[in-house]
Amino acid sequence: MTYDRSSATEYDGWEEVGNPGWGFDTFEGMMNRAENFTSFNTKWYGNDEDGINFDGPVRGTINRFIPAHQKPWVPTLNSLGIKTNKAYMGGNPLGVMYSPSSIDPTHYNRSYSANAYIPLAGRNLAIMTGTTVAKINLKRDSHGYYASGVMLTNGTVINANLEVILSAGSFLSPGLLEMSGIGNKTILAAANIKQLIDLPGVGENLQDHIRIQTSYQVKPNFTSFDILRYNTTYAAEQLQLWIDGTYSIYDYTGSAYSFMTWKQAIGNDSTLRALAKAALGSSKHAADTKKLEWLSDQSIPQLEIIMSDGYTGVKGYPAVGTPLYGKGFFSLLAAVMHPLSRGTVHINVTNPLGKPIIDPNYLSNDYDLQAAISATKKCRQIATTAPLSGVWDSEYEPGLDKVNTDAEWKDFVLSTTLTIYHPVGTCAMLPKKDGGVVDPKLVVYGTRNLRVVDASIMPVLISAHLQTAVYGIAEIAADIIIGNS
Repeated sequence: MTYDRSSATEYDGWEEVGNPGWGFDTFEGMMNRAENFTSFNTKWYGNDEDGINFDGPVRGTINRFIPAHQKPWVPTLNSLGIKTNKAYMGGNPLGVMYSPSSIDPTHYNRSYSANAYIPLAGRNLAIMTGTTVAKINLKRDSHGYYASGVMLTNGTVINANLEVILSAGSFLSPGLLEMSGIGNKTILAAANIKQLIDLPGVGENLQDHIRIQTSYQVKPNFTSFDILRYNTTYAAEQLQLWIDGTYSIYDYTGSAYSFMTWKQAIGNDSTLRALAKAALGSSKHAADTKKLEWLSDQSIPQLEIIMSDGYTGVKGYPAVGTPLYGKGFFSLLAAVMHPLSRGTVHINVTNPLGKPIIDPNYLSNDYDLQAAISATKKCRQIATTAPLSGVWDSEYEPGLDKVNTDAEWKDFVLSTTLTIYHPVGTCAMLPKKDGGVVDPKLVVYGTRNLRVVDASIMPVLISAHLQTAVYGIAEIAADIIIGNS
């Protein structure tokens, strides 16, 4: 639900790898079109209108519920040299802030495509729930392949008069292309699927933010979000307040954020840059060359740290009957913005209609591993810095007495690194020769009317949560499609 944006340079990078019209100057307007920003000129956002719109369908709101033990967040980061940023929607996300979520402040429900865009649709929109598409039907004429419609898993065929638009996300869009005969010949042959269009980039180039976290037991005079785990009376009372539309702990979403460069985070970043160069070697892939270039650009975040109320780690909340059950915690979540590891997602050749085979390839090089270690150490540094250090009693995970040496940090990272669920790139918008799947008009190479419109087309992972970028992609696609028709 995080409602943020990356640096302007990163969107420009999408254009620079072979996609005219996808730079920040254009893309900012597309993201703005979706936006109704409700926290302009408030305590935690200023009056700079760059990147701000007030009449889009999706609400972006800085949460009104900020836990008391979260209030030292900004002054702690300030003391570590990270400046407060109250204009982060306009292409410069560096700094510490309270970030908006996609919340409608009239009732503190989620604001998203289902309740924001669908009500604006015409009567010609039909939504078929409980329905799964098996493949796109492709036909060939003298001009090449075109999508004639789709086939459902029950055999039903739905014909298309103009276009087929695929929006199944980074994990499922490539599989639907493969089921339709578009992709790598070896994978298709293993699944007994006839290859119609040779497109080896399908399902490749999977990129994702990796997440590592530390957690802290708050002092007893603070109320953590964990109270909802064990105090059923309090939970019921707060839920009723939320239902009644009044101030409640159920209003809460993560809002305490910081984005920083490696120099801001650790000082000397030369070791990380050297590891990155060694990891990429002679690779000319667009994602690799851009990420290496961005490492030296001090306008581009490389690390995100979120103060998340309540326990959200790997160790697990204390079990019933243990001494710490009923205690409150907060977690510091660190996300590496531009990991160099790239994975794959393909159909399961033994069960093509089943779940895809996802290989994220996390931590597959020394740069990513050292970046994750540096990120986790930064979390501890923040937690042990005043005034934030005054709100907790003990480090629950990994534990101040358990992880201190380089070997211990490495082991902790290798055993606890997670995804932050931002997969992109598996139907990349790149030149075909560079492993691309769609062109700048989002048309699948080798077809004339099959488009992909979702996060899978992002050629390079950006330093932001994906929501606003996906809305921007959809708005650009809408203009393209309307222009064609």
